Amino acid sequence: MRRVFGAKKNTEPPPSIQDASDRINKRGETVEDKIKKLDVELCKYREQIQKTRPGPAQQALKARAMRLLKQKKMYEGQRDMLYNQTFNLDQVSFAAEGLKDAQQTMTALKSANKELKGMMKTVQIQDIDNLQDEMMDLMDVSSEIQDTLGRSYNVPDGLDEDDLMGELEALEADMGDETEADGVPSYLQPDKQSDYDDELNLPPVPTRPTQGRVQAEDEFGLPAVPRASLRG
Repeated sequence: MRRVFGAKKNTEPPPSIQDASDRINKRGETVEDKIKKLDVELCKYREQIQKTRPGPAQQALKARAMRLLKQKKMYEGQRDMLYNQTFNLDQVSFAAEGLKDAQQTMTALKSANKELKGMMKTVQIQDIDNLQDEMMDLMDVSSEIQDTLGRSYNVPDGLDEDDLMGELEALEADMGDETEADGVPSYLQPDKQSDYDDELNLPPVPTRPTQGRVQAEDEFGLPAVPRASLRG
């Protein structure tokens, strides 16, 4: 069968842009090395021409230097051509990388778009609005509950600003009375004699007459005990 149809040839894959760029750069480096060598030889011929007197010998040196200079110009032209090719390949490589990045970006956007569509199916705007309305209603009910629980019991209603000023003036008067009598509060002052005795016309309390000398009293108003009795 191979004799009739022939064997399938193994075709090598085409070189990539990076492979072609690397190959051209190597050629350019080789040409650059040749140019440097020619520069060294041209410097030597220049020194020899300066040392040689005008004549056939000097003309022969100049002819050799001219051939080297022509070779240098030829290599420089090849080097510039190779550098231009490298520059063109770099541009193509940059454009190819940009297209690859664009493809990856498009793939990522398509995947994200698909995921967003799937998520949007589970989230409805109407459900969000209903949830917000329910939350507002719950907050209103909570505020009413807090107000109800915060009410005070048996607090008289109908108090106005005049009642408030009257209470404040009465409180100020009470505080002024308490600060009288050398700064002693009213609740620490001794009670005044009531007028009930005059109204009832009760007889005075009988007092036992004192015989002889008046018995001494201590600092609390009680009869003082003699010191002799304390010793006995």
